[in-house]
Amino acid sequence: MDVEVIFKEIESLRENMVDTLVGLIRIPAVSPDSGGEGEYDKAQKLLEIIKDWPFDKIERYDAPDPRAKNGVRPNILAYYYGEQREKSPRLWILTHLDVVPPGDLSKWTVTKPFEPVVKDGKVYGRGSEDNGQSLVASLYAVRALMNLGIRPKRTIILAFVSDEETGSKYGLEWLMKEHPELFRKDDLVLVPDGGNEEGTFIEIAEKSILWMKIKVKGKQVHASMPGLGLNAHRVALEYAKTLDDLLHEKYSARDELFDPPESTFEPTMGGNPSDAPNIAPGEHEVVFDCRVLPQYNLDDILNDAQELAGKIGEKYKKEVNGEVLPKIEIEVMQRLDAPAPTPRDSEIVKLLQKAIKEFRGKEPKIGGIGGGTFAAYFRKLGIPAVVWATLDETAHQPNEYAKIDNMVEDAKIMAALALL
Repeated sequence: MDVEVIFKEIESLRENMVDTLVGLIRIPAVSPDSGGEGEYDKAQKLLEIIKDWPFDKIERYDAPDPRAKNGVRPNILAYYYGEQREKSPRLWILTHLDVVPPGDLSKWTVTKPFEPVVKDGKVYGRGSEDNGQSLVASLYAVRALMNLGIRPKRTIILAFVSDEETGSKYGLEWLMKEHPELFRKDDLVLVPDGGNEEGTFIEIAEKSILWMKIKVKGKQVHASMPGLGLNAHRVALEYAKTLDDLLHEKYSARDELFDPPESTFEPTMGGNPSDAPNIAPGEHEVVFDCRVLPQYNLDDILNDAQELAGKIGEKYKKEVNGEVLPKIEIEVMQRLDAPAPTPRDSEIVKLLQKAIKEFRGKEPKIGGIGGGTFAAYFRKLGIPAVVWATLDETAHQPNEYAKIDNMVEDAKIMAALALL
């Protein structure tokens, strides 16, 4: 079968793709961790869309979460068998149902977050690019094959999972823990949740991720009488600056596979309950987002942070009303230890390189990123996975959008991967 026939079929489905994306954006799928109800309604909408499509098998796995609507976080697998039916080699394409919260609504100037608008070749709305664009592309890559009666070389497993944005505890991680029988060592995996505007970047490696919250407890007092208490704000400021310097100095190696090539340690959030200029606060928190080259151990970083807490605590040590202060606690908010990279010569990397060269006429670039994706979970199981998509990188921003051409063109590459 000439791939151009398939590509032409995908082009004919452009309006259907836009309509599907618009319909999905309308349904907020924000995690309970971020104040939402979860992905239930969006999963129901997706199942309604595909219920009459000739998938060979559609499975739903609900991770229990009492905070979410109907107490579950749904995960859907849709199978379209290859030429040899169940014996065909398998290609996973994983996208996620959940989206991040809208953020500052005043910054949404094109439309409201969950009221999608189609304008200038783009679909605006929260979750449009992350991850709606790729979700819809994967759907219609398969739909085109179905319409033409083509069985691909590889069985395609479309996975639509929950909880990617807040850690995957109820999504892919849960599936791998509770249903390990779903995954095979010889599977190929595409995660279309990262990339560049040209659609040439193939991610094969990720940095480790560590989010840690430093909580400092002192004693609130009137700012005119600081000796009667202990200003947690001052302690936290010194701790954060010292830790920032220490981590950058100690973990300074570079690896040109990644962009940026070094580990990053960014203080991102912080604050205290002081609501007046004349109050020295008794509490203060600082959050660090650490993206660490795989050669380093996250336990070493946590140990350094803990050791520094002891030193800073000793420097400011003071007894107030019988209590020894400050107290400095370190809470791990999220941790993902980077697995070994996907080998450059693995089949999925070579197939994607071939597809990009052959059907886009562009030279692909292989590299690593600082963000975390589903690919890491597969790599931990020894299953080769790549991250690739054509993105304008508007994810998590106000006026997030998906470029319709990107969605359509990526569907073509996804279809090609199952055929090559």
